[in-house]
Amino acid sequence: MNDSPGWAVPGPSPSDGERPGASDGRDGTEGGTPPPAGGPKWSAEQPPPGEWSSPGTPQAPKAPQQQPQPGAGWGSYGGPQGPQGGQWGKPPAAKPGVIPLRPLDLGEILDGAVATMRTHWRTVLPITLVVATVVQVISVLVQKYTYADLAVASDPGSGDSLKEAFDALGGSMVALLANGFVQLIGTIVATAMLTMIFSRAVLGHGSSIGEAWREARPQLLRLLGLTLLLALGGIVIVLVPLLPGILLGNVGIAVAGGVAALPLLIWLALKFSLASPALMLEKSSVITSLRRSSRLVQGSWWRIFGITALTGLITAFVSAIIVWPLTAVGLAIGFADSGMEGLENGTAATGWAPLILSAVGAVIAQTITMPIQSGVTVLLYVDQRIRREALDLELARAAGLENYGPDAAAPPTGG
Repeated sequence: MNDSPGWAVPGPSPSDGERPGASDGRDGTEGGTPPPAGGPKWSAEQPPPGEWSSPGTPQAPKAPQQQPQPGAGWGSYGGPQGPQGGQWGKPPAAKPGVIPLRPLDLGEILDGAVATMRTHWRTVLPITLVVATVVQVISVLVQKYTYADLAVASDPGSGDSLKEAFDALGGSMVALLANGFVQLIGTIVATAMLTMIFSRAVLGHGSSIGEAWREARPQLLRLLGLTLLLALGGIVIVLVPLLPGILLGNVGIAVAGGVAALPLLIWLALKFSLASPALMLEKSSVITSLRRSSRLVQGSWWRIFGITALTGLITAFVSAIIVWPLTAVGLAIGFADSGMEGLENGTAATGWAPLILSAVGAVIAQTITMPIQSGVTVLLYVDQRIRREALDLELARAAGLENYGPDAAAPPTGG
Protein backbone atom coordinates (compact mmCIF):
# COMPACT_ATOMS: atom_id res chain seq x y z
CA MET A 1 0.00 0.00 0.00
CA ASN A 2 2.83 2.36 0.69
CA ASP A 3 3.88 2.19 -2.97
CA SER A 4 0.40 2.85 -4.32
CA PRO A 5 0.36 5.92 -6.58
CA GLY A 6 -2.85 7.12 -4.95
CA TRP A 7 -1.05 8.15 -1.76
CA ALA A 8 2.03 9.76 -3.31
CA VAL A 9 2.61 13.44 -2.67
CA PRO A 10 1.13 15.22 -5.71
CA GLY A 11 2.77 17.82 -7.86
CA PRO A 12 1.18 21.21 -8.43
CA SER A 13 -2.42 20.74 -7.35
CA PRO A 14 -5.29 21.85 -9.58
CA SER A 15 -7.80 24.24 -8.16
CA ASP A 16 -10.85 22.95 -6.34
CA GLY A 17 -13.36 21.40 -8.66
CA GLU A 18 -10.98 21.10 -11.62
CA ARG A 19 -10.13 17.87 -13.35
CA PRO A 20 -7.30 17.59 -15.83
CA GLY A 21 -8.60 17.48 -19.36
CA ALA A 22 -12.23 17.94 -18.39
CA SER A 23 -14.56 20.50 -19.93
CA ASP A 24 -17.74 21.83 -18.42
CA GLY A 25 -19.48 22.05 -21.79
CA ARG A 26 -20.03 25.79 -21.64
CA ASP A 27 -17.79 26.38 -24.67
CA GLY A 28 -19.68 23.95 -26.86
CA THR A 29 -17.26 21.10 -26.35
CA GLU A 30 -17.95 17.62 -25.10
CA GLY A 31 -15.20 15.90 -23.14
CA GLY A 32 -12.71 18.58 -24.19
CA THR A 33 -13.14 18.07 -27.99
CA PRO A 34 -13.96 21.23 -30.02
CA PRO A 35 -16.84 21.07 -32.51
CA PRO A 36 -15.84 20.58 -36.14
CA ALA A 37 -15.34 23.83 -38.01
CA GLY A 38 -17.10 24.56 -41.26
CA GLY A 39 -19.98 22.14 -40.66
CA PRO A 40 -23.31 22.28 -42.56
CA LYS A 41 -25.58 25.23 -41.89
CA TRP A 42 -29.16 24.31 -41.05
CA SER A 43 -32.30 26.29 -41.68
CA ALA A 44 -33.68 28.18 -38.75
CA GLU A 45 -37.10 26.50 -39.25
CA GLN A 46 -37.15 22.73 -38.84
CA PRO A 47 -40.04 20.26 -38.62
CA PRO A 48 -41.02 19.29 -35.10
CA PRO A 49 -39.47 16.07 -33.75
CA GLY A 50 -41.23 12.94 -34.92
CA GLU A 51 -42.53 14.40 -38.24
CA TRP A 52 -39.66 13.35 -40.54
CA SER A 53 -40.69 11.00 -43.38
CA SER A 54 -39.68 10.05 -46.91
CA PRO A 55 -41.52 11.88 -49.78
CA GLY A 56 -44.76 10.18 -50.66
CA THR A 57 -44.72 7.82 -47.71
CA PRO A 58 -47.82 7.88 -45.52
CA GLN A 59 -46.98 9.13 -42.12
CA ALA A 60 -47.72 7.06 -39.07
CA PRO A 61 -49.87 8.71 -36.42
CA LYS A 62 -47.89 10.52 -33.83
CA ALA A 63 -47.76 9.20 -30.32
CA PRO A 64 -48.39 11.87 -27.73
CA GLN A 65 -45.12 13.13 -26.33
CA GLN A 66 -44.61 12.76 -22.62
CA GLN A 67 -42.67 15.25 -20.63
CA PRO A 68 -39.88 13.70 -18.58
CA GLN A 69 -40.80 13.41 -14.95
CA PRO A 70 -38.40 14.44 -12.17
CA GLY A 71 -36.21 11.54 -11.26
CA ALA A 72 -37.00 9.61 -14.46
CA GLY A 73 -34.41 9.00 -17.13
CA TRP A 74 -30.63 9.19 -16.93
CA GLY A 75 -28.25 11.72 -18.33
CA SER A 76 -24.99 11.01 -20.09
CA TYR A 77 -23.34 10.43 -16.71
CA GLY A 78 -26.11 8.21 -15.41
CA GLY A 79 -27.63 10.77 -13.05
CA PRO A 80 -31.33 11.54 -12.83
CA GLN A 81 -32.38 13.98 -15.54
CA GLY A 82 -34.78 16.90 -15.32
CA PRO A 83 -37.22 18.24 -17.95
CA GLN A 84 -34.50 20.26 -19.70
CA GLY A 85 -31.95 17.46 -19.61
CA GLY A 86 -30.20 18.91 -16.60
CA GLN A 87 -28.69 16.41 -14.22
CA TRP A 88 -30.24 15.91 -10.82
CA GLY A 89 -28.40 14.33 -7.93
CA LYS A 90 -24.85 13.11 -7.87
CA PRO A 91 -23.19 11.48 -10.87
CA PRO A 92 -22.38 7.82 -10.35
CA ALA A 93 -18.86 6.88 -9.46
CA ALA A 94 -16.86 3.71 -9.29
CA LYS A 95 -16.90 2.13 -5.85
CA PRO A 96 -14.13 -0.46 -5.63
CA GLY A 97 -14.15 -0.31 -1.83
CA VAL A 98 -16.13 1.25 0.99
CA ILE A 99 -16.64 4.69 -0.61
CA PRO A 100 -17.47 5.96 -4.09
CA LEU A 101 -14.54 7.63 -5.83
CA ARG A 102 -15.93 11.17 -5.84
CA PRO A 103 -16.34 13.97 -3.30
CA LEU A 104 -18.08 12.56 -0.24
CA ASP A 105 -20.86 13.87 1.93
CA LEU A 106 -21.30 13.34 5.66
CA GLY A 107 -23.39 10.19 5.32
CA GLU A 108 -20.90 8.56 2.96
CA ILE A 109 -17.99 9.29 5.29
CA LEU A 110 -19.76 7.81 8.31
CA ASP A 111 -21.04 4.89 6.26
CA GLY A 112 -17.54 4.21 4.93
CA ALA A 113 -16.10 4.11 8.46
CA VAL A 114 -18.82 1.75 9.71
CA ALA A 115 -18.69 -0.39 6.54
CA THR A 116 -14.94 -0.89 6.95
CA MET A 117 -15.38 -1.95 10.56
CA ARG A 118 -18.18 -4.31 9.57
CA THR A 119 -16.48 -5.79 6.49
CA HIS A 120 -12.98 -6.10 7.95
CA TRP A 121 -13.96 -6.80 11.56
CA ARG A 122 -11.53 -9.72 11.83
CA THR A 123 -8.68 -7.22 11.46
CA VAL A 124 -10.14 -4.04 12.97
CA LEU A 125 -11.74 -5.30 16.17
CA PRO A 126 -8.79 -7.40 17.46
CA ILE A 127 -6.48 -4.38 17.19
CA THR A 128 -8.76 -2.06 19.13
CA LEU A 129 -9.77 -4.79 21.59
CA VAL A 130 -6.16 -5.62 22.51
CA VAL A 131 -5.15 -1.97 22.83
CA ALA A 132 -8.23 -1.06 24.90
CA THR A 133 -7.79 -4.09 27.18
CA VAL A 134 -4.11 -3.39 27.90
CA VAL A 135 -4.83 0.28 28.59
CA GLN A 136 -7.77 -0.44 30.90
CA VAL A 137 -5.97 -3.18 32.87
CA ILE A 138 -3.12 -0.78 33.66
CA SER A 139 -5.63 1.99 34.42
CA VAL A 140 -7.51 -0.24 36.91
CA LEU A 141 -4.30 -1.14 38.72
CA VAL A 142 -3.20 2.51 38.90
CA GLN A 143 -6.57 3.68 40.20
CA LYS A 144 -6.85 0.86 42.72
CA TYR A 145 -3.50 1.38 44.42
CA THR A 146 -2.83 5.10 43.95
CA TYR A 147 -6.29 6.15 45.12
CA ALA A 148 -6.07 3.74 48.06
CA ASP A 149 -2.73 5.28 49.05
CA LEU A 150 -4.20 8.76 48.84
CA ALA A 151 -7.16 7.76 50.99
CA VAL A 152 -4.87 6.29 53.68
CA ALA A 153 -2.48 9.26 53.56
CA SER A 154 -5.35 11.74 53.93
CA ASP A 155 -6.64 10.02 57.10
CA PRO A 156 -6.54 12.76 59.78
CA GLY A 157 -5.96 10.17 62.49
CA SER A 158 -2.62 9.02 61.09
CA GLY A 159 0.62 10.56 62.27
CA ASP A 160 2.53 13.03 60.13
CA SER A 161 -0.41 13.07 57.69
CA LEU A 162 0.86 16.05 55.67
CA LYS A 163 4.16 14.34 54.78
CA GLU A 164 2.37 11.09 53.95
CA ALA A 165 -0.09 12.96 51.73
CA PHE A 166 2.73 14.59 49.75
CA ASP A 167 4.56 11.29 49.36
CA ALA A 168 1.39 9.54 48.21
CA LEU A 169 0.61 12.39 45.82
CA GLY A 170 4.08 12.16 44.29
CA GLY A 171 3.76 8.42 43.80
CA SER A 172 0.30 8.84 42.33
CA MET A 173 1.53 11.41 39.84
CA VAL A 174 4.27 9.05 38.66
CA ALA A 175 1.75 6.22 38.30
CA LEU A 176 -0.70 8.45 36.43
CA LEU A 177 2.00 9.68 34.06
CA ALA A 178 3.03 6.10 33.36
CA ASN A 179 -0.60 5.21 32.73
CA GLY A 180 -0.97 8.16 30.38
CA PHE A 181 2.15 7.15 28.48
CA VAL A 182 0.82 3.61 28.01
CA GLN A 183 -2.47 5.03 26.73
CA LEU A 184 -0.57 7.29 24.33
CA ILE A 185 1.49 4.43 22.91
CA GLY A 186 -1.56 2.19 22.57
CA THR A 187 -3.56 4.90 20.81
CA ILE A 188 -0.71 5.64 18.40
CA VAL A 189 -0.24 1.97 17.47
CA ALA A 190 -3.98 1.47 16.96
CA THR A 191 -4.32 4.68 14.93
CA ALA A 192 -1.39 3.80 12.69
CA MET A 193 -2.63 0.28 11.94
CA LEU A 194 -6.24 1.39 11.44
CA THR A 195 -5.09 4.07 9.00
CA MET A 196 -3.46 1.41 6.84
CA ILE A 197 -6.55 -0.81 6.99
CA PHE A 198 -8.87 2.01 5.97
CA SER A 199 -6.57 3.10 3.14
CA ARG A 200 -6.69 -0.41 1.68
CA ALA A 201 -10.45 -0.64 2.23
CA VAL A 202 -10.92 2.45 0.02
CA LEU A 203 -9.44 0.42 -2.86
CA GLY A 204 -11.46 -2.69 -1.98
CA HIS A 205 -8.44 -4.56 -0.61
CA GLY A 206 -8.40 -6.52 2.62
CA SER A 207 -5.58 -6.36 5.11
CA SER A 208 -4.38 -8.72 7.79
CA ILE A 209 -3.07 -7.60 11.16
CA GLY A 210 0.47 -8.55 10.13
CA GLU A 211 0.26 -6.52 6.92
CA ALA A 212 -1.14 -3.50 8.75
CA TRP A 213 1.68 -3.72 11.30
CA ARG A 214 4.41 -4.03 8.65
CA GLU A 215 3.08 -1.03 6.74
CA ALA A 216 2.58 1.13 9.85
CA ARG A 217 5.79 0.28 11.74
CA PRO A 218 8.22 2.51 9.75
CA GLN A 219 6.16 5.61 10.61
CA LEU A 220 5.41 4.91 14.28
CA LEU A 221 8.22 7.06 15.69
CA ARG A 222 7.25 9.94 13.44
CA LEU A 223 3.61 9.56 14.47
CA LEU A 224 4.71 9.62 18.12
CA GLY A 225 6.69 12.79 17.44
CA LEU A 226 3.71 14.38 15.69
CA THR A 227 1.40 13.51 18.60
CA LEU A 228 3.79 14.86 21.21
CA LEU A 229 4.40 18.03 19.20
CA LEU A 230 0.67 18.70 18.89
CA ALA A 231 0.15 17.99 22.61
CA LEU A 232 3.01 20.32 23.56
CA GLY A 233 1.64 23.03 21.29
CA GLY A 234 -1.79 22.70 22.90
CA ILE A 235 -0.28 23.00 26.39
CA VAL A 236 1.64 26.13 25.41
CA ILE A 237 -1.45 27.72 23.81
CA VAL A 238 -3.47 27.15 27.00
CA LEU A 239 -0.69 27.99 29.49
CA VAL A 240 0.46 31.31 28.01
CA PRO A 241 -2.91 33.12 28.47
CA LEU A 242 -3.21 31.63 31.97
CA LEU A 243 0.17 32.94 33.16
CA PRO A 244 -0.87 36.56 33.90
CA GLY A 245 -3.72 35.39 36.12
CA ILE A 246 -1.50 32.81 37.83
CA LEU A 247 1.31 35.29 38.47
CA LEU A 248 -1.10 37.94 39.75
CA GLY A 249 -3.11 35.43 41.78
CA ASN A 250 -6.29 36.60 40.09
CA VAL A 251 -8.73 33.84 39.26
CA GLY A 252 -10.84 36.06 36.99
CA ILE A 253 -7.88 36.96 34.75
CA ALA A 254 -6.83 33.32 34.58
CA VAL A 255 -10.34 32.20 33.56
CA ALA A 256 -10.56 34.97 30.95
CA GLY A 257 -7.22 33.88 29.50
CA GLY A 258 -8.33 30.26 29.32
CA VAL A 259 -11.57 31.22 27.57
CA ALA A 260 -9.63 33.39 25.09
CA ALA A 261 -7.27 30.50 24.30
CA LEU A 262 -10.06 28.00 23.59
CA PRO A 263 -11.04 29.24 20.07
CA LEU A 264 -7.38 29.30 18.97
CA LEU A 265 -6.87 25.79 20.34
CA ILE A 266 -9.92 24.45 18.45
CA TRP A 267 -8.91 26.22 15.24
CA LEU A 268 -5.39 24.80 15.28
CA ALA A 269 -6.61 21.32 16.27
CA LEU A 270 -8.83 21.20 13.17
CA LYS A 271 -6.18 22.81 10.97
CA PHE A 272 -3.78 19.96 11.75
CA SER A 273 -6.38 17.21 12.11
CA LEU A 274 -5.37 15.54 8.82
CA ALA A 275 -1.66 15.46 9.64
CA SER A 276 -1.80 11.90 10.96
CA PRO A 277 -3.17 10.24 7.78
CA ALA A 278 -0.93 12.46 5.65
CA LEU A 279 2.12 11.31 7.63
CA MET A 280 1.17 7.62 7.51
CA LEU A 281 -0.03 7.34 3.91
CA GLU A 282 2.38 9.73 2.20
CA LYS A 283 5.37 8.54 4.27
CA SER A 284 6.22 12.15 5.02
CA SER A 285 7.99 13.85 7.89
CA VAL A 286 6.31 15.54 10.85
CA ILE A 287 6.66 19.09 9.51
CA THR A 288 5.61 18.09 5.99
CA SER A 289 2.50 16.36 7.33
CA LEU A 290 1.53 19.50 9.27
CA ARG A 291 1.89 21.58 6.12
CA ARG A 292 -0.12 19.07 4.10
CA SER A 293 -2.92 19.09 6.66
CA SER A 294 -3.00 22.89 6.72
CA ARG A 295 -3.21 22.99 2.93
CA LEU A 296 -5.96 20.35 2.73
CA VAL A 297 -8.09 21.94 5.47
CA GLN A 298 -7.79 25.46 4.03
CA GLY A 299 -11.17 26.64 2.79
CA SER A 300 -13.00 23.65 4.33
CA TRP A 301 -12.45 24.32 8.04
CA TRP A 302 -16.12 24.65 8.96
CA ARG A 303 -17.10 21.54 7.03
CA ILE A 304 -14.38 19.46 8.68
CA PHE A 305 -15.28 20.96 12.06
CA GLY A 306 -18.93 19.96 11.63
CA ILE A 307 -18.13 16.38 10.59
CA THR A 308 -15.55 15.97 13.36
CA ALA A 309 -17.86 17.43 16.02
CA LEU A 310 -20.76 15.23 14.94
CA THR A 311 -18.52 12.16 14.99
CA GLY A 312 -17.39 13.09 18.50
CA LEU A 313 -21.00 13.44 19.66
CA ILE A 314 -21.96 10.07 18.16
CA THR A 315 -19.01 8.23 19.70
CA ALA A 316 -19.54 9.96 23.05
CA PHE A 317 -23.19 8.89 23.07
CA VAL A 318 -22.29 5.30 22.18
CA SER A 319 -19.65 5.24 24.91
CA ALA A 320 -22.05 6.69 27.47
CA ILE A 321 -24.79 4.11 26.91
CA ILE A 322 -22.21 1.36 27.34
CA VAL A 323 -20.07 2.69 30.21
CA TRP A 324 -22.61 4.42 32.46
CA PRO A 325 -24.85 1.41 33.22
CA LEU A 326 -21.86 -0.76 34.12
CA THR A 327 -20.36 2.05 36.22
CA ALA A 328 -23.68 2.48 38.06
CA VAL A 329 -23.82 -1.25 38.82
CA GLY A 330 -20.24 -1.14 40.10
CA LEU A 331 -20.96 1.82 42.37
CA ALA A 332 -24.05 0.06 43.72
CA ILE A 333 -21.90 -2.98 44.58
CA GLY A 334 -19.30 -0.74 46.19
CA PHE A 335 -21.96 1.04 48.23
CA ALA A 336 -23.39 -2.31 49.35
CA ASP A 337 -19.95 -3.36 50.58
CA SER A 338 -18.79 -0.15 52.29
CA GLY A 339 -22.00 1.78 52.97
CA MET A 340 -22.16 5.55 53.49
CA GLU A 341 -18.66 5.64 54.92
CA GLY A 342 -17.32 4.33 51.61
CA LEU A 343 -19.11 7.10 49.72
CA GLU A 344 -17.68 9.75 52.06
CA ASN A 345 -14.03 8.67 51.87
CA GLY A 346 -14.15 7.54 48.22
CA THR A 347 -13.38 3.87 48.82
CA ALA A 348 -16.75 2.82 47.35
CA ALA A 349 -15.52 3.87 43.90
CA THR A 350 -12.06 2.28 44.26
CA GLY A 351 -13.15 -1.24 45.07
CA TRP A 352 -12.44 -4.06 42.65
CA ALA A 353 -16.05 -4.44 41.50
CA PRO A 354 -16.66 -0.81 40.40
CA LEU A 355 -13.23 -0.50 38.82
CA ILE A 356 -13.51 -3.76 36.86
CA LEU A 357 -17.06 -3.09 35.66
CA SER A 358 -16.12 0.43 34.55
CA ALA A 359 -13.06 -0.95 32.75
CA VAL A 360 -15.16 -3.60 30.97
CA GLY A 361 -17.51 -0.89 29.74
CA ALA A 362 -14.57 1.26 28.60
CA VAL A 363 -13.03 -1.67 26.71
CA ILE A 364 -16.27 -2.36 24.84
CA ALA A 365 -16.83 1.33 24.09
CA GLN A 366 -13.27 1.93 22.84
CA THR A 367 -13.34 -1.22 20.72
CA ILE A 368 -16.37 0.16 18.89
CA THR A 369 -15.67 3.90 18.77
CA MET A 370 -11.93 3.95 18.05
CA PRO A 371 -12.31 2.56 14.50
CA ILE A 372 -15.11 5.01 13.75
CA GLN A 373 -13.03 8.02 14.82
CA SER A 374 -9.94 6.83 12.94
CA GLY A 375 -12.00 5.95 9.88
CA VAL A 376 -13.67 9.35 9.70
CA THR A 377 -10.28 11.09 9.88
CA VAL A 378 -8.81 8.93 7.10
CA LEU A 379 -11.87 9.36 4.87
CA LEU A 380 -11.86 13.13 5.44
CA TYR A 381 -8.25 13.13 4.24
CA VAL A 382 -9.22 11.09 1.15
CA ASP A 383 -12.22 13.35 0.49
CA GLN A 384 -10.16 16.53 0.65
CA ARG A 385 -7.58 15.11 -1.74
CA ILE A 386 -10.33 14.04 -4.15
CA ARG A 387 -11.76 17.57 -4.07
CA ARG A 388 -8.43 19.34 -4.46
CA GLU A 389 -6.08 16.95 -6.26
CA ALA A 390 -8.30 14.60 -8.31
CA LEU A 391 -7.19 11.70 -6.12
CA ASP A 392 -10.14 9.66 -7.38
CA LEU A 393 -8.32 9.16 -10.71
CA GLU A 394 -5.21 7.86 -8.96
CA LEU A 395 -7.25 5.62 -6.67
CA ALA A 396 -9.14 4.18 -9.63
CA ARG A 397 -5.87 3.28 -11.33
CA ALA A 398 -4.51 1.81 -8.12
CA ALA A 399 -7.70 -0.26 -7.77
CA GLY A 400 -7.23 -1.62 -11.29
CA LEU A 401 -10.23 0.13 -12.89
CA GLU A 402 -9.92 0.64 -16.65
CA ASN A 403 -11.27 3.53 -18.72
CA TYR A 404 -11.96 5.60 -15.62
CA GLY A 405 -11.76 9.36 -15.84
CA PRO A 406 -13.52 12.48 -17.09
CA ASP A 407 -13.34 11.35 -20.73
CA ALA A 408 -14.56 7.80 -20.14
CA ALA A 409 -18.26 8.76 -20.17
CA ALA A 410 -18.01 11.19 -23.09
CA PRO A 411 -19.75 9.99 -26.26
CA PRO A 412 -17.51 9.35 -29.29
CA THR A 413 -17.20 12.26 -31.69
CA GLY A 414 -17.85 11.76 -35.37
CA GLY A 415 -15.14 12.62 -37.89
